[in-house]
Amino acid sequence: MVEQTPSTRPPDIDDPATVPVRRRRSVPPWAGVRLVVVITYLFLLIGWPLLMIVQRTFFDGSNHLVSALQNPSVQNALLITLSSSLWAVALNTVFGITLGILLVRHEFPGKRLLSSFMDLPVSVSPIIVGLALLLAYGPAHGWLGRPLAEIGISVIFSYTGIVLAVTFVSLPLVLRAVVPVLQEIGDDQETAARSLGASGRQVLWRITLPAIKWAVAYGVVLTFARAIGEFGAVLIVSGGIVNRTETATIAVQRLHQGFDTGSSYAIGFLLALIAVAALVIVMILRPKEDPRGD
Repeated sequence: MVEQTPSTRPPDIDDPATVPVRRRRSVPPWAGVRLVVVITYLFLLIGWPLLMIVQRTFFDGSNHLVSALQNPSVQNALLITLSSSLWAVALNTVFGITLGILLVRHEFPGKRLLSSFMDLPVSVSPIIVGLALLLAYGPAHGWLGRPLAEIGISVIFSYTGIVLAVTFVSLPLVLRAVVPVLQEIGDDQETAARSLGASGRQVLWRITLPAIKWAVAYGVVLTFARAIGEFGAVLIVSGGIVNRTETATIAVQRLHQGFDTGSSYAIGFLLALIAVAALVIVMILRPKEDPRGD
């Protein structure tokens, strides 16, 4: 008899017997009702107020956005807001990357305490942040502000104080975006590069930064959006002096209290537009999840 050998032909992908059976997830009961409840909740909480701002800005008899942008005080407030937010982004990007590498790649006493301390700016009320900065940098009784005032450096009620406040409240956003990525990629490539004679600067610019570039971009967008909308801390440290230390959020309050509601809604629309643009950028930069859960 001729002994039959098993066939080595690859399985036919069109053969149902060779296709792995995937278990379909059953739709839970009341899923449609839950979806409607969630959408309604988000619409009433977020969507409807934003639509009202758009309606009051453009469809209330006149285009308040154009008239607001022609106001020199509003222009100055927007300029201060954008420039101080860019300063916060630059400072927190450098700080976040540096501290992230320090926390992930090195061991030192107090590491956990330092990591926990970095979450303080997002867990403390901005009003408290402003008061703390006032106590520390106030020109009359501030621990650091009084010596600085004696040499002619003013922090509180100045542009410097605004930059300090928005930098403080957005401090951990780049850091918290970078740390998980650094933990995931490990240090194998960095170690291999050092063993081949690469310097620390070469490792940073050619290996580490390219590996975390999307995480850095993600954190930068969140930092910018957070700094743009800051109100409480900035209100205390800036004083809200028109054409000098007034930001866009403070201008919204001033115009609304002065019954110029159209201009206040227009500025609010601009700030909301920036936030929505930041949200879209974050959605684009966020890594896509595997639908199979792998």
